[in-house]
Amino acid sequence: MKKKVLVTGGAGFIGSNFCNINQNKFDIVALDNLFLGDKENLDPSITFVKGDACQREDLTRCGDEFDAVLHLAGTSSAPMFNDDGFVNGYVNSIKSFVQVLEFARKSGAKKFLYASTSSLYGNNPMPLIETQVVNPPNHYAVTKICYEHCAECYYRVYPEMDITGFRFMSVYGPNEEAKGQFANMISQFIWDMVRDLPPVIYGTGEQFRDFTNVRDVVQGITLALESEKKWGNKVYNIGTGKSSSFNDILQEINTALGKSIEPIYIKNPVKEGYVKGQHADITRISRDLGYIPKITLKAGIYEQTQNINRNKIRETSSDYLR
Repeated sequence: MKKKVLVTGGAGFIGSNFCNINQNKFDIVALDNLFLGDKENLDPSITFVKGDACQREDLTRCGDEFDAVLHLAGTSSAPMFNDDGFVNGYVNSIKSFVQVLEFARKSGAKKFLYASTSSLYGNNPMPLIETQVVNPPNHYAVTKICYEHCAECYYRVYPEMDITGFRFMSVYGPNEEAKGQFANMISQFIWDMVRDLPPVIYGTGEQFRDFTNVRDVVQGITLALESEKKWGNKVYNIGTGKSSSFNDILQEINTALGKSIEPIYIKNPVKEGYVKGQHADITRISRDLGYIPKITLKAGIYEQTQNINRNKIRETSSDYLR
């Protein structure tokens, strides 16, 4: 019998990719309030419930028994905490996490998996390793370290449910249009450049990230779900173990599109907490779960440029800065 899995944020970027890739492997219910998601991201065969992960009654409408819960709902990037988003960012993130965590246990789930972030490493020495001391550089990262501490305490009280967090690196891929200006920079650069617009880059463009295709992220999550071992409370990096600069990805996108668009470089407006570099150590997830990243940056960018849906493109951060 297939494992029954609830995915919160299931119509969002990572959630929809997980659901679509695994629709024949698991019995999936996708919950999403469609703030940053789009029902059209999901294969029509997937059970979809429109609702808010913060609300117990919406979770209950998804069903009362699950083998596992994957929590991907909640505020998903640092800029979402700016200005009027500050209070709502905290409330949405923390409330949804504890609500879904408790719902998972009471529904009989043996596994609870959730999205943390590599942002909490800030500008730590590289490669970034799960055992490093972290000092979250922004409000978004603060909510994620709160997740991890909450999970640790919760597991001590309820050890019958494994809890696994994933510190995602810089994730890109299809189904990100609904995030608009909050999407990964690869996606935003592509959306600009297919419209023949120059992307805006902070500083010199030499800042670098461990750009990870969403299919590799799904691979890591799926391996954790399928594992028969009892891991307890664990946190894993999911990345590639490689890094590329913004200038590098701009060149790759130009090559994929057959263009030669030059970016606009501006002074970095981020005063605090800007991550200059990111390079993951993926030893732990590779050793425990057998994770091996499979999608090269070149292949991932080419695939995304060839399958772009221009009608779904929303505003990018560059639209506000030109």
